[in-house]
Amino acid sequence: MKINSLLIEIDGIDKEILRYLMDDARKPILQIANKIGISGAAIHQRLKKLEQSGVISGSKFIVNPKVLGYNTMAFVGVYLDKASRNSEAVKDLKKIPEVLECHYTTGNWSVLIKIICRDNEHLMQLLNTKIQAIEGVSRTETFISLDQQIDRQIQL
Repeated sequence: MKINSLLIEIDGIDKEILRYLMDDARKPILQIANKIGISGAAIHQRLKKLEQSGVISGSKFIVNPKVLGYNTMAFVGVYLDKASRNSEAVKDLKKIPEVLECHYTTGNWSVLIKIICRDNEHLMQLLNTKIQAIEGVSRTETFISLDQQIDRQIQL
């Protein structure tokens, strides 16, 4: 991993610790220590080092949007009339709770966003009244995800 132009080296034990925690961030440290064969204190020290170096940051719970009624995932390519409008457009996109991700890309679009909606009607309303209403957005191109077939982090 490259952080501030420095390459961070992690050893096999760090990778093992990370694999366990990437699988289940709530896994007890002592359980991991017993499986790896080192002390709980050593695990804590290594985790502190990994956090300070920027390899890891925080932990989070994953909410299942479908259980909450959000069944439509879409990717939207956003065309801006001028590249200089990017930062203002992104500020406006941040105000829309359905926007989960925003990526500055190469290619035809200025940005690519990932959005979650209850259904196609909600998606259309979001596009027409919020996203396309942002100053500088000239048009959008929408791709509805039918099924997320891979969902993972980097493999260690």
